[in-house]
Amino acid sequence: MTEKIGDIGEFGLIGRISDLLDRGGIRSERVTLGIGDDTASFLPRPGYEVLVTCDSMVEGRHYLSEHISPFDLGRRAMTVNISDIGAMGGRPVYALVSLGLKAEMAVHDVEELYRGFLAELNPFDAVIIGGNLTRSGNGMFIDITLLGEVEQGKGVRRSGARPGDVILVTGYPGQSAGGLQLLLRDADNPDVLDHPLVRVYSTPSHRARLGEAFAQTGCATAMIDTSDGFLGDLGHICVESRVGAELFEEKIPVSKDLREAARLLGRDPYDFFLGESDDYELVVTCQPQNVALLRSVAAGCGAVPMAEVGRITAAHGITLLLPGGGRRSLNPSSWDHFRITSDDKTT
Repeated sequence: MTEKIGDIGEFGLIGRISDLLDRGGIRSERVTLGIGDDTASFLPRPGYEVLVTCDSMVEGRHYLSEHISPFDLGRRAMTVNISDIGAMGGRPVYALVSLGLKAEMAVHDVEELYRGFLAELNPFDAVIIGGNLTRSGNGMFIDITLLGEVEQGKGVRRSGARPGDVILVTGYPGQSAGGLQLLLRDADNPDVLDHPLVRVYSTPSHRARLGEAFAQTGCATAMIDTSDGFLGDLGHICVESRVGAELFEEKIPVSKDLREAARLLGRDPYDFFLGESDDYELVVTCQPQNVALLRSVAAGCGAVPMAEVGRITAAHGITLLLPGGGRRSLNPSSWDHFRITSDDKTT
C-alpha cells in the first residue's frame, strides 16, 4: 500500500526529507546550522553581495498536477528562482523550501519533488538549508526562497539601459506559451507531453551561468529574465531605466517548432514571442561595440543562441518596426497574478 503523508505525520516527513538531503544534497562549509533548529545560519562570503528572491507555485494556477511529474515539478519550481538569481549576474547558494501539502499525498511524491530541487541545485553546489511544511486544503503549493551571491559591484540591474544600447535576447521566447496552448488543446492525449514545446513548458531551462558570465564582463548595462514574457520584461527594463525601445520584427527569433505550433493553433508566431510566456531566457542590453563580446561569451556557455532584436531609445514606449517600413506601438503587458479573466470566479 502506498505510504501517505498522513501515515507518517509532519515530523516523520521532515525526517525523510532531511535524510534525503543528507544523501543526495551538497554539503557547504559556510553553513553553520542547517535543518533542525528554529533558523538556519551561514557565513557570507567576503567581497560578495547576498541576493535574495522568492517565488511561489500554486496548483491549478501555475502548473497542472495531472500533466507533470513530481520530479519535473521540483525542477521547474527551483528553475524559476535560479533564473532570477542568474538575471542579476549571480549564482544560487542556499534555498529555503516551504510546501503546502495534502495529507493523502504519497510520501514518495514529496521525495521526488525534493530530488527535482536537488537536480537543479547540485550543479551549483547550492544547498537546501531549511523551510516549512503545512497542510493545505484545496491544493498544493510550493514557496521557495533562494539566496545567491554576486561579486560586489558586479550585479546587473534592470535600471542601467541607456539610449543607443542594443537589445539582445537568448533562445526562443514564446515557446513555453506555445507548449501550454498545445497541452490545453490536446490534454487528453498522453503523447502531447512529448511535444518539444510542451517539454519546454513543463521543464524550462534557466540561463543562470550565462547571466553570471555576462555580469563578469562588465558590459551588460541591464538584464532581466523572461519569466513574464519578452515584451512585459523588456517593459520592466524600460520603466526602471526611464527609456523606450524599438524592436525589429524581422530579427525576432522564432523556432521551427513554434512556427508549426502557431500554424496548428491558428495563431501568429510573433504573438507568442511578444506575449506572456515563462521561458526564463535573458533580455540583455549593452553598448553596440560590446555585442561581439557578449556573443562570444554566449558561445562559450554552450552555444546559446542570441539575437539582436532592437535598440533602446530616449523616447518612452515600445515600437515594433515592420519589414515594409511601418511602425506599430506595443503595450508591454506582462503576467499579472491578480488580473481577472473570464475564467476567474469573483465574489
